[in-house]
Amino acid sequence: MTKTINTTTKKITFGGLIIAIAVLLPQAFHLTGVSMPGEVFLPMHIPVLIGGFALGPVFGCVIGIISPIISHMFTGMPPSFRLPFMILELGAYGFMSGLAYKFLHGKKFGIIISLITAMVFGRVVFALSLIFAANLFGLAPPLHTGFVITATVTGVYGIAIQLAFIPTVIHTLERSGFLERHLRKSKSTS
Repeated sequence: MTKTINTTTKKITFGGLIIAIAVLLPQAFHLTGVSMPGEVFLPMHIPVLIGGFALGPVFGCVIGIISPIISHMFTGMPPSFRLPFMILELGAYGFMSGLAYKFLHGKKFGIIISLITAMVFGRVVFALSLIFAANLFGLAPPLHTGFVITATVTGVYGIAIQLAFIPTVIHTLERSGFLERHLRKSKSTS
């Protein structure tokens, strides 16, 4: 019982650190001077995806949901009209990165496949949420389709950063033993 509480406390602490990074990292990208740096570099996605890998699907999903809410409260970003879509998208990223990694851990290219699976899943959830909102408010279909395509094309630099950076971080966490301890505990409790 005490071991489970201790593990949960460590996950909550690490999750809090990940959320803080998810709120602060976009602020650093705003210093680049690039127009719309959040949409170009997708900085909030990086810590959320890492949180899913490191803490599993449930904590990853919670981190993905909470991060944009806290960021919006303290920084005004993402803007109100985009917030619900980001909550769903980032929640999906955190959930799927944790779920895919749990099943593909130790497999050849498991990290890359898990990451790509999570990235695609998050974009699909984002697209579906836009379609739902467009239908709810009676918007013409080309508007939400164009927005999804534009968001994906605009975020190509961010996608490249994620593909280059996240596997390195996950390999480092694996070598440190952090992820091994997490996976062993989550498998024994499930």
